[in-house]
Amino acid sequence: MTHSMFDLTGRRALVTGASQGIGLALARGLAKAGAAVVINGRDEARARAAAATIPGAEVLVFDVTEHEAVRSAVDGFEARGLPIDILVNNAGIQHRAPLQDFPAEEFERLLQANVASVFHVGQAVARHMIARGRGRIINIASVQTALARPGIAPYTATKGAVGNLTKGMATDWARHGLTCNAIAPGYFETPLNAALMADPEFDAWLKKRTPAGRWGKVEELQGACIFLASEAASFVNGHILYVDGGITASL
Repeated sequence: MTHSMFDLTGRRALVTGASQGIGLALARGLAKAGAAVVINGRDEARARAAAATIPGAEVLVFDVTEHEAVRSAVDGFEARGLPIDILVNNAGIQHRAPLQDFPAEEFERLLQANVASVFHVGQAVARHMIARGRGRIINIASVQTALARPGIAPYTATKGAVGNLTKGMATDWARHGLTCNAIAPGYFETPLNAALMADPEFDAWLKKRTPAGRWGKVEELQGACIFLASEAASFVNGHILYVDGGITASL
C-alpha cells in the first residue's frame, strides 16, 4: 500500500537540463519509480547520450530561455499524444564574481537561465496540465533560496525568485489540479560544483558548515523528487523542500 503511493507507472516526466548532474540523476530516479522520462537539453548529442542510459527515455531538444521555442517544442510533443504529467524545471547556470565587479551581461544570463526558463517551460507545460485537470511541477531551487554566500549574489537572487515563483504557480494553478513545489539542494557533487570541490579550503569549510559533514550525492535528491511527483504529495503545494544535509537548520 505504501509503495503504491510513490508508483509513477503510466506518468511521463520532462526534465530540463538533464544531460548531466542533478537533472540526469532526477530523470533516472523518476524512471526507477516507473515514469516514462523525457530528457531535455540544448545539445542534442549530449541529450541523446544521457537518454541512452535510461531504458525507454525520449529526447526533446530546445533552449529553455527561448519562449517561442519552448512553446513550440512542448505543444508539438503533446500533439503527438504524449502528455507531460510531471515537469522538473532543473536547467540552470552559475557565475561567480564579487558583486561590485559582477558583469552585467552575466547577471542577465543568470536571470534568463535560472528564472525566465522556469516561467517559459512551466507556462507551456501547465497549459496542457490545466486542460487535463492534473499535473506535477517541481522546480529546482537551491540552499541559496534561503541563504547567501560571497561572490554569488545574482545567483542567490535568481534562486530566491525560483522559490517565490513556485509559490505563485501553486497559488494560480492548484485550483486546476496541479501541485507546484520546489526542491532546494545544498552542496552536491556535480559538474557545476567541480571548482569548489577541488578547492581544499572550500571543501573543508563546507564539510564543517554542513551538519552531515559531507557533500551530497545527486542520487540523494531522487527520493524528494519521486515524493513530490507522486500521489503521496497530492496536498503538498507551494512548498520548498530543502535537501541539504542540515545546512539551513544550523548556524
